[in-house]
Amino acid sequence: MTLYKQRERFGKLSVKIGLAFSKLPLSANQWTVLSLVPAFIALYYLTQEQFLLAGAFFIVSAFIDLIDGSVARVTSTVSRFGAYLDTIVDRYVEVIIVFGLLFVQLPEVFVPAYAWIFLYLFGSMMTTYVKAAAKEKELVPEGQELKGGLLERAERLLILFVGILLAALNPLYLIYVVAGLAVLTNLSAIQRILIAKGLAT
Repeated sequence: MTLYKQRERFGKLSVKIGLAFSKLPLSANQWTVLSLVPAFIALYYLTQEQFLLAGAFFIVSAFIDLIDGSVARVTSTVSRFGAYLDTIVDRYVEVIIVFGLLFVQLPEVFVPAYAWIFLYLFGSMMTTYVKAAAKEKELVPEGQELKGGLLERAERLLILFVGILLAALNPLYLIYVVAGLAVLTNLSAIQRILIAKGLAT
């Protein structure tokens, strides 16, 4: 079961977070953009191979991403542009973190580490694009979105976060995680294509 299906269980926590952070003089969209800051700091620490610090700022960025939606709902400022901005910034954060992996001295596992990194990034982007394309081509009912696939964004980032922390013990663990994500993200994209095909027939 994906984390997407578990979101309703976090509803009460989301409200509490929204109430707490809505007291600060920042709008939901400002919180969204702010999540880029710890992502760039995590990138820096990845280039220095300080994996625990990189992981810490990675999780701060993810927490801020949770704050923006919570604040928007509590303050009744949910908007289509806000949702759009959140989606775009989410992709920036993921790419920033994955880009940082290119600066890490990772061992070769069957193919060079950069090949696994690019395959993961490709699979991640295709998983997102397949979903957007299904909506654009009206394969899903209006107001809905294509669901399914082995990994949603939340799972991808959670697994990557664990991999970064494990790299503090041995970078080999991180490349195993990245290789696994490279395979699973591309399988997720293919799975979504098949789901979309089923909707089209």
